[in-house]
Formats: sequence, C-alpha cells, structure tokens
Amino acid sequence: MPRRNIASWNTLLDGYARLGDVESAELLFNQMPAKDVISWTTMINCYSQNQKFREALGVFNEMTKNEVIPDEVTLASVISACAHLGALDLGKEIHHYVMQNGFDLDVYVGSSLIDMYAKCGSLERSLLVFYKLRHKNLFCWNSIIEGLAVHGYAEEALAMFSKMKTEKIKPNGVTFISILSACAHSGLVEEGRKWFESMTQLEHYGCMVDLLSKAGLLEEALRLIRTMKLEPNAVIWGALLGGCKLHRNFEIAQIAVEELKVLEPGNSGHYALLVSLHTQVNRWSDAANIRWKMKELGVEKCSPGSSWIEVEKRVHQFAASDKCHHSSDDIMSVLDQLDGQLKRAANRPPGLRL
Repeated sequence: MPRRNIASWNTLLDGYARLGDVESAELLFNQMPAKDVISWTTMINCYSQNQKFREALGVFNEMTKNEVIPDEVTLASVISACAHLGALDLGKEIHHYVMQNGFDLDVYVGSSLIDMYAKCGSLERSLLVFYKLRHKNLFCWNSIIEGLAVHGYAEEALAMFSKMKTEKIKPNGVTFISILSACAHSGLVEEGRKWFESMTQLEHYGCMVDLLSKAGLLEEALRLIRTMKLEPNAVIWGALLGGCKLHRNFEIAQIAVEELKVLEPGNSGHYALLVSLHTQVNRWSDAANIRWKMKELGVEKCSPGSSWIEVEKRVHQFAASDKCHHSSDDIMSVLDQLDGQLKRAANRPPGLRL
C-alpha cells in the first residue's frame, strides 16, 4: 500500500489478535507510526485473550502515560485482566476512574466490575455494582450468580436466578453451569437434580457429576456418566475421580483413572490424585506402584500451579519450587521459622500458646 492510514494499521493488528498471533501483533503494534484508542484497546484485548494479563495491564499503563483516553471497551478489557490477576486495588482505581470521568456504567463495564470484585474476594462491592446498574443484560446476571456460587452462597444464587427469570432474561448454558456449581458447593443435591433435568450440554453433565461426587453419591454419578447421550470427556471423569478421593472410594477411582488414561494419557494430575488417595490410608506400596507405572509410561509431572497476591499495587506471582522472586530468601526464612514454631506447638500440652 503506498499509503497506510491508521484504520489499515488497526485492521491488520486486529487480524493478528483474532488469530492469536501475539508475536506478530506486538511487532506490528511497536511499528505503528501513530496509535489511537482502537490500537491500544486491540493490543490489550490481544494479550487478555491469550492469557497474558500482566502484559495487558502494562499496555494500559503505557496508554495512560501517552495521555490516550480509554473508552468503555478498553476499560472492560482492563478490568477483566485485573480479575484474572486478583489485582483488586488497580480494579478499584479503574472503577473510580469510570465514575470520575463521566463514563456511563454500561452493561459491559458493569459486568466486568461485578466479575472482577467477585473474583478478587469483594462480593459486597460486586453486589453494589450489580444493584446500581440501571440496565442489566445476561452477562451481568451471569456474573453475579457465578460470584455468589463461587463464594458458597448457593441459596442467594438460586434466589438471584429466580429474579432473573422474573425480569424475563433468558438463561444460557453459562447460567446453568453457575447454578449447578452453587448446588455443588453447598451440597444441594435435590435442587441440582431439578435444574439438571432441563439441561443438555456436556458442561452441565460435568457439573452434575461434580455435585453427585462431592455429595458422596459416587455410584449414581458413575451411572449418570454411563447413560449419557454425549461422550463423556476428561473433565467429567476427573470430577468423578475428585469425589473418589474425597470419599476414599478405590474401586470407582480405578475405573475413572482407566478412562482418563485413554482420554489424557500424558496428564499426570489424574495419577497424582490416585497416589494421594492411596497415601491417605497408608497404602504406600500401591502409591509407589503407581509412581513406577508413571515413570514406565513416560508420564511427566504437570507444570506447577501458580498464585498471585497484590501488595501495594504490585502483583506478585508464586509457583511451587520457584525461587525467582526477589524476596524468595526472606520468604523461605519466615516459612522455616513458622515451621519450627508449628512443630514446637505440636509437642506442647494443650492450652499453651506460642
């Protein structure tokens, strides 16, 4: 093209973003002679959609330094990144920015704030945003129902679902998953059975199996899997295996593991769960045999999970056996001290304090 205006740059950038080609998007973004709010928002979305939430927040910070005013789409994307990172303080700042700069709290920004506050542990703020919204769409209702479910407020989640139906909002698959999740968290088996009758998607079967398994109804959960009209996937068998560990059922656990070996032969998590089940009841030789089998099959341990914590507006990430953090030596020193105190406390008579 002899002439490239900003619209052509943004279109190509959006193409890379939609394809998930982050590297090409980054390269193009850095080459752009001029950037508008669409350019910045597209790059933020590109990072967020590819689970690069830290990078998304980094682009937003750079955007504000360049005095580019974000729009509702930008803010919704950044709030979503805060939710995934647990960056509550930054999320609050963006919420304050929304209110101070005359942005209407529309359904997109509103649903993002509801989700962010719930995921960051501030359910009261999540409810406050929900009730302040003049207009609520399906995303807003789904966000608050899911937030209530995750925090263990099953009855409140079901009551919110009833209000949603009163408002003539038609639920979708995500809504029903949240409802079953709420029932599973609180052991409401009969309530879960009632709602499950109207559901047909594979994800709904997974939630129902999880509900039954957590309640100890493992044989019923197994029957449900075997009578499914759809082919059960690894998530469904994994939910059953998790219930077996919780209720120490070796027989059904072995059935689940055999199925998971076929569906996900390289996933060590299922083997690890079975090992843990055996060690719970001191069946050390069985646990050792499973580990030997893993080595024989070439199954490697999964990458360790990670967690985040926000301290003074900075998000810190930690993973098992990772010593990359700049304060790792100090952290390990404190953990060693706590470990010693706990061991000494365990050897003291009841009633004595540390």
